[in-house]
Amino acid sequence: MSLPVDHPLASGRTAAAPLVRAARGDRPETLPVWFMRQAGRSLPEYRELRVGTDMLDACLNPALAAEITLQPVRRHDVDAAVFFSDIVVPVLLAGVGVRIVPGRGPVLDEPVRTASDVLRLRPIEPEALAPISEAVGIVAAELGDRPVIGFGGAPYTLASYLVEGGPSKDQLRTRALMRTDPRTWSTLLNWCADVTGAFLKAQVLAGASVVQLFDSWAGSLSRDDYVRRVSPHSRRAFDALRGLDVPKIHFGLGMGDVLDVLPGIGADVVGIDWRLPLDEANRRLRGAVPLQGNIDAAFLTAPWPLIERHVRDVVERGAAAPAHIVNLGHGVPPETDPDVLSRIVDLVHDL
Repeated sequence: MSLPVDHPLASGRTAAAPLVRAARGDRPETLPVWFMRQAGRSLPEYRELRVGTDMLDACLNPALAAEITLQPVRRHDVDAAVFFSDIVVPVLLAGVGVRIVPGRGPVLDEPVRTASDVLRLRPIEPEALAPISEAVGIVAAELGDRPVIGFGGAPYTLASYLVEGGPSKDQLRTRALMRTDPRTWSTLLNWCADVTGAFLKAQVLAGASVVQLFDSWAGSLSRDDYVRRVSPHSRRAFDALRGLDVPKIHFGLGMGDVLDVLPGIGADVVGIDWRLPLDEANRRLRGAVPLQGNIDAAFLTAPWPLIERHVRDVVERGAAAPAHIVNLGHGVPPETDPDVLSRIVDLVHDL
């Protein structure tokens, strides 16, 4: 399989975009910048648009999801739109009962904790992905030469939500399943990899020029557990894009000890959280991999001179890497002043 001839990358529309060039190891004239969670809760126009609409309903309404995806591009002039959705959307599309509870996050109607629970899971039917494809297509057409970033949740993070039944800080049930029933664990993570892979593939075929795999909870794992019991499944998720020549970003929280593993699972760019300076991340990756990150979101409420000094430091430390995509070290907090993000974009573009 290859990209459709009218795909933004195949047709050349986004091939020279700064973010795409950086993701492929080049250093464009202007540093590219975007923000994880740039689409959504920090924007007043988003909150106004979402009144009376459930989160997952918004994700599956193509016109609404496309509009929310485009809002931060118009406001901040970031170098890419990241598709507005949620990492549990493919789980929902595969028929698993899940709700987004305000203030808590994804909650499963029935957690998946036994071998028989896992055997009841079904793949995503292709037609279920139609709203995703339609929304991404709308955004890609609107943006022209600016790329859309597709995204999906890494298998371990999806499995954590399924097993825990909702968000968990320590993933005790998840890690217990991994340790006590390796066969069920492997079957579950393969399923998670396949639904996320199908989700990513639909976004790419519809026009996404870059993808990012999020592993929010991988920091709860030891290096040995990640390498042996998790990373092969993340590679399987990326393998769903085999033949589709789009740059792939991997971002996870607390993964400083396993950065060297990530290029081997298919990551062309490694996203770094706020804990690890980019020059140290570059050293651990032997200067061979483009980096993304890693402005500390804790600075976003600070006086501007402190923010500017921190952003300049991040850019300076990122200069040692083959290429650098500027981003936060995690997502935009909901209380962020949108004007601060716009000023950061202007600063990065001027540096």
